[in-house]
Amino acid sequence: MQSEETILARVDSALKSHPHLRRVIVKSKQEQDRLVLRGSVDSFFQKQMAQEALRDIPGVDEIDNQLSVDY
Repeated sequence: MQSEETILARVDSALKSHPHLRRVIVKSKQEQDRLVLRGSVDSFFQKQMAQEALRDIPGVDEIDNQLSVDY
């Protein structure tokens, strides 16, 4: 089992290296068995891309995408 710190470091790295999310600030934290994303993005596309970027990270079983879209 991976530590919470390891998972969050991988999440942060995946978000910062994604070409559609480099200028977006997303806060993530582990709550029980799920990863919660908070912050704001410029489009629904970015909201979806944030979730997709994290889908295959080991230790991320469920994603609660609470990102808001600010036009």
